[in-house]
Amino acid sequence: MSDHPSACAFCAIVAGEADAHIVLDEGSTVAFLDRRPLFPGHTLLVPRTHVETLGDLPPELIAPLFAQAKRLASAVEHAAQAEGTFVAINNRVSQSVPHLHIHVVPRRRGDGLTGFFWPRRGYRDAAHAERMRDALRAALAIYVLAGRLR
Repeated sequence: MSDHPSACAFCAIVAGEADAHIVLDEGSTVAFLDRRPLFPGHTLLVPRTHVETLGDLPPELIAPLFAQAKRLASAVEHAAQAEGTFVAINNRVSQSVPHLHIHVVPRRRGDGLTGFFWPRRGYRDAAHAERMRDALRAALAIYVLAGRLR
């Protein structure tokens, strides 16, 4: 029997009970490609422990979560050949899954992300998502070896 809420989609991914394109699975965090990405490379970072909002995150998990968010921001920018990233957390409002998650989205000037109505540009197919996953994994490995991507 699992120790996560049965209805939590992200807990199911963390437990390996649901499919996802995992790009990072280390310590207290797991990161995977968003199934409805704003752009290819849009990654979600979650704490392995089920917490609903940032306010619920235990103090001992703050540093590990944000260290991985920093690492992923560099990896996403590098792997997606983007000009930058957008890193965000929704707490309850616009939080489609009630499990704390950090969005790391590749950005380019003129990409159309303005206001609150953002276009979704997904993967062409499963192979495209797998290539992006592999590129992110490679960028994360570079980060570990070099200490950073830039």
